[in-house]
Amino acid sequence: MFRRRAAPDLSNQRFELSDGDFVDLSWSRKTDRPVVIVLHGLEGSMQSHYAGNLMLALEQAGFRPVFMHFRGCSGEPNRLPRSYHSGDTGDLEQVVEYINHTSNRPVHAAIGFSLGGNVLLKWLGQTGDSNPLQFGVAVSVPFMLADAARRLQRGLSHMYEIHLINSLKHSYTEKFKRIESPLDVEISRLKSFWEFDDKVTAPLHGFNGVEHYYNESSCRQYLTNIKVPTRIIHALDDPFMFSETVPADGEVSENVELLLAQNGGHVGFVSGKFPWKPEYWYEQKIVEFLMNNE
Repeated sequence: MFRRRAAPDLSNQRFELSDGDFVDLSWSRKTDRPVVIVLHGLEGSMQSHYAGNLMLALEQAGFRPVFMHFRGCSGEPNRLPRSYHSGDTGDLEQVVEYINHTSNRPVHAAIGFSLGGNVLLKWLGQTGDSNPLQFGVAVSVPFMLADAARRLQRGLSHMYEIHLINSLKHSYTEKFKRIESPLDVEISRLKSFWEFDDKVTAPLHGFNGVEHYYNESSCRQYLTNIKVPTRIIHALDDPFMFSETVPADGEVSENVELLLAQNGGHVGFVSGKFPWKPEYWYEQKIVEFLMNNE
């Protein structure tokens, strides 16, 4: 909450998707370097607490980061009567293909946080040997979406649910002020992720209810087929998940390294000797992994 947030010098690009919608990309101006895509979490953006600082750290390590906003997350509602979701890998695939075909340097790696980490890991597992990335990193991933929905209804974690549900409802309302919604739903009555995903996320994206959406989109079932060297950073005290949600050794590919910490929360991992000089362990481990494999 109190971290001083870096503001790297970025250039913005609107990328047109094949279905007539768009996503916005924020590029480092450090050209002719290995490109690293950064994917945010639910309702995240370049304003997320981890975004600017990681982009700057990647620049300092010799990479060219590009921050990919999911549909409707860059400050302007997207055009179509749909949004983004935890299992939607198509937009990421299009962006990677575009960069690989038009850039002097193809995409070297992708880093996903929370929902973005789920999207990344699912895509890596779905595509297996054909995936074009060299490396992947995922931080604080909701491996099982149904587990995350249940966990966020308990104890202090419910505060996160309230905040995120309010943000999702606001995004829905703002979008459908501009275009007609295909859904007949009283958005104000939705109080939990389970309800929102059942009444909004699932029908907007072609799923037969919340269980179908969660079962199809959870990344844990795809981890055994990941062929790209990948580091997953996770904490057992993550308030978005149960400790047993973490995949067991037999559920991950030999190409996946799971760094599992006792503490760290959700995209937290604050460390260091002095409270006034914090260090961010996940950031160090991301840069270390990419530099050792550059």
